Amino acid sequence: MRALLLLLLATLPLAACGSTQTLKPAVGKSMPVTPYGAPQQPAVADLLTPSVQARPQRTGEVLRSSQERARDPFDLPPR
Repeated sequence: MRALLLLLLATLPLAACGSTQTLKPAVGKSMPVTPYGAPQQPAVADLLTPSVQARPQRTGEVLRSSQERARDPFDLPPR
């Protein structure tokens, strides 16, 4: 058990080690082709940034007091 704990503590600093350099295409590879209709080829940062549809922002608007609902013309009783 002690050996397992020692091994875990020894590998923990390695798990935190990472590259902080900018990303580049692999050697011999090129960037993806320019999307149809785009004025220029997107940069690496543009490709790594998720779109608004992928990560929608949360609205800060909170209902602070009860409000009367507007009349809905399509809210009809059943037949």
